[in-house]
Amino acid sequence: MIRRIVMAAALGSLALSAAACNTVKGLGQDVESVGEAGDEAING
Repeated sequence: MIRRIVMAAALGSLALSAAACNTVKGLGQDVESVGEAGDEAING
């Protein structure tokens, strides 16, 4: 019984970690695109 609970918790945390990685990656891409847009606006 305890083994099932531990396995379920481990799988749940793995799924949340994967979702967080995708979120952080997307945030990094957004920040990068804002920086590029700023460069284009300044440099014309």
